[in-house]
Amino acid sequence: MKLIRTENYAEMSVEAGKIIVDKIRSNPSLTLGLATGSTPKGVYNYLIQDHKADGTSYQQMKSVNLDEYIGLKAQDTNSYHYFMRQNLFNHIDINENQTHIPNGAADDLEQECVRYEQLIKELGGVDLQLLGIGQNGHIGFNEPGTPFSSRTHIVTLAENTRIANSRFFNSLEEVPTHAITMGIASILESKEILLLVSGEKKSEALLKFMNGDISEEFPASALKHHQNVTVIADRDALKYI
Repeated sequence: MKLIRTENYAEMSVEAGKIIVDKIRSNPSLTLGLATGSTPKGVYNYLIQDHKADGTSYQQMKSVNLDEYIGLKAQDTNSYHYFMRQNLFNHIDINENQTHIPNGAADDLEQECVRYEQLIKELGGVDLQLLGIGQNGHIGFNEPGTPFSSRTHIVTLAENTRIANSRFFNSLEEVPTHAITMGIASILESKEILLLVSGEKKSEALLKFMNGDISEEFPASALKHHQNVTVIADRDALKYI
């Protein structure tokens, strides 16, 4: 596991963005695993600015997102479909048909999980997966206690996860209680993983990840089984390390 120390969120975002751009330029048709939330926003802004200034093309690239809330249609402003369009897809030349996000409004949610898992296999797997880490160690929406053998599945969101995400909604009551997420085994099959960690609120989680035991009670610890993980963290997140 490689650790890249950065001074702040902006520098962390640039470091991650440079890695992604280099990968796309060397393999324009790669499959990129994407994440949502506040952590990757700076990375996506870097990709947009690079696309406009330097012309990096995404036309051949495929993307798969980690997760989506259950009960929100793609047009809902709180859906991850909407988030990705607003924060990345609408601003680069990616082919919309080559972007993939779980359908949280599917009639048969169990079948949607099967479909999504099969889709990832048909794409040849994820070449580079972008991840954040929750304060309780969740990756994607895989909460503590999720088996490391899990595939794309339906999850009940932990209360602290819903509280953390409520800043994007008008109230906690509006935050969905369930989501579809790529499983831990699905994530671990990615050829390369970038884990981004920013801010003092994530410092204890990063300490536990770096120095703690491998346990299903701390989902991110499964990444220690992976052979190609790069952690990019800023000074506040690294305060205990």
